[in-house]
Amino acid sequence: MYIYDREDWPNFFWNNDELIGKLAALRFKQGQLLGRMGSLGFRLQSEATLETITEEVVKSSQIEGELLDTTLVRSSVARQLGIALGAIPPPDRYIDGIVEMVLDATQRCDDPLTRERLFGWHSALFPGGRSGMSRIIVGDFRNDQSGPMQVVSGPVGKQHVHFQAPPAVTINTEIEAFLDWYNRGSTADPLLKTAIAHLWFVTIHPFDDGNGRIARAIADQALTRSEKGAQRFYSMAAQIRKDREAYYNILETTQKGDLNITPWIKWFLGCLESAIDGAQTALAGTLRKAGFWQKHSDKSLNVRQRSILNRLLDGFEGKLTSSKYAKIAKCSQDTALRDIDDLIRQDILTKNRAGGRSASYSIIETEPIP
Repeated sequence: MYIYDREDWPNFFWNNDELIGKLAALRFKQGQLLGRMGSLGFRLQSEATLETITEEVVKSSQIEGELLDTTLVRSSVARQLGIALGAIPPPDRYIDGIVEMVLDATQRCDDPLTRERLFGWHSALFPGGRSGMSRIIVGDFRNDQSGPMQVVSGPVGKQHVHFQAPPAVTINTEIEAFLDWYNRGSTADPLLKTAIAHLWFVTIHPFDDGNGRIARAIADQALTRSEKGAQRFYSMAAQIRKDREAYYNILETTQKGDLNITPWIKWFLGCLESAIDGAQTALAGTLRKAGFWQKHSDKSLNVRQRSILNRLLDGFEGKLTSSKYAKIAKCSQDTALRDIDDLIRQDILTKNRAGGRSASYSIIETEPIP
């Protein structure tokens, strides 16, 4: 018996006493992170969102066993957010579609979730109408003509069925009930609603493929709504990817259990807490850059110097030399040396002690935004 076979489905219930402490701690951490990031200014917030959405797209696909090119994902996110990255790779139709889905969920978080919107997300995930080598129904619900929808593992003939989704004939009714609940104002804590929405949708499993990624997009939308802003500073998918085995185990246990979903909610909230805790590490570069420019906000720097410093802050490969400076900034060697000497006088760059055929330089480290 699966959870949707229960007589009272989908009347989920949970133990508030077991969750209230976790919810309070999570709301505090969520507010703390948003407060810190809110002090960075629009440009750095946009950069942080760029990195977070990129990670969300890459890791959500990895959960499904699909590896995407991070550079192409990042360029797609930047282009769709209107963030200039300089020379970027050409668009990839498939990656653009995945990015469009995630951005639609977060940038338009307050718009109702509808069947048409779900169909649009699904079409964006499978622009060629195929999942791998198999042709699938795209932009519409599954019909089960080839048999019931099952989540399985193991070799052919010895497959283990982890979950069998509700029959296709029930999907319209199931989805209507879900959408009505999701779009309706609720007295439930927004973080609780996020956990329930993820479980409920992935249990209905309405599509031939892409259900997990769409469920995580719905969770992203619900989290963005709870934070009352379109910026994203942590990736739930990245944390789920780290705990992928536990994720599938708790889903299977819950979907084969009763309507008391307290264990699922506790796991989901724990995963969310880890994602928020890990945001500081994931966004360390942005915070470091913010601290640097905050310290040097009164310095007089030309366009070449600012460009080179941003390259160094973003993770410059190798050592900065005057010849590399000249090449990157498209200037003469003499101009590069004058720029570097000026940055040294302003206590921004320092000459490295290590000798060699040419001198090299590094940024003088500053404290990141606390």
